[in-house]
Amino acid sequence: MSREWAGRNTAFAGAMALLVGTAVALQAVRDARYPPSPVSERLLYVSTGGVVRRAALSYDAVLADIYWIRAIQHYGGDRRVADRPRRFELLYPLLDLTTSLDPRFTVAYRFGAIFLMEPYPGGAGRPDLAIELLQKGIAQTPEKWEYYLDIGFVYYWRLSEYARAAEWLRRGGDLPGSPWWLRTYAAHMLTRGGDRESSRFLWHNIYATADNDWLRETAERRLLQLDALDQVDSLHAVVREFRRRTGRLPESWGELVKAGLLRGEPSDPSGTPYALDAPAGAVTVAPDSALAPLPIEPTNASAAMPAPPPAPAAP
Repeated sequence: MSREWAGRNTAFAGAMALLVGTAVALQAVRDARYPPSPVSERLLYVSTGGVVRRAALSYDAVLADIYWIRAIQHYGGDRRVADRPRRFELLYPLLDLTTSLDPRFTVAYRFGAIFLMEPYPGGAGRPDLAIELLQKGIAQTPEKWEYYLDIGFVYYWRLSEYARAAEWLRRGGDLPGSPWWLRTYAAHMLTRGGDRESSRFLWHNIYATADNDWLRETAERRLLQLDALDQVDSLHAVVREFRRRTGRLPESWGELVKAGLLRGEPSDPSGTPYALDAPAGAVTVAPDSALAPLPIEPTNASAAMPAPPPAPAAP
């Protein structure tokens, strides 16, 4: 009897293997003849947090991680492809879904705000949405002083609204357990506005309080950019001095070295040589530098190349 059942089992397994192999072969032929239509990766079927939360069936945290990963992929993909139409258009909806599924997803709020506030085309160029996302985080965890710091930073760094930035820092400083420097620096910001020392102070504190490598590396890069802006100011002064002596702008760094104004070709803090626009005498970081592009300083023009003085009159 056992031999009979063994024979039947062997025959059954062989028949199933034959059927599976045949099905796979037929599917391969079908796919080759009728390839499936590509699904757009930029399509968001659900855009309402309440709907997706009800559909999650208690898997909110898992689904939040999936939407967060998709938000990162969307941001990184659009950042790499410069000519893609409607860049970053799904970024806020994806972040909104992520934080609706997991209202205490701190990384999504703080990283997402940076993705949104970054100037276009490196980011979405939407500081208003960055503030909206962080305010959503405050509504869920009002004791989280880091969100107040981040909103103040968006107002400071991207919108140059120093009074509003100071107000958010002050509100964060009123929270139990917040660092002492929030209230102190709120007053300092009101008196000094958008100077680079204020920027350095904020980025230093973001670096010191960062709870992940990405945010810490972003703060470190911003600090190096501020150093580069200071160096650009010094190089512009060298260019002006060369013009004062010769009546013209330098055509290369070599001319400035030969004139004794520089010891060698200058490099930015990342080690990449600075670019010199010979016709205009403007200095900036090279396009291939890790620090490019330098942040725009709308209310602090100290890094901009000033108008050159008039050339000496001909004898």
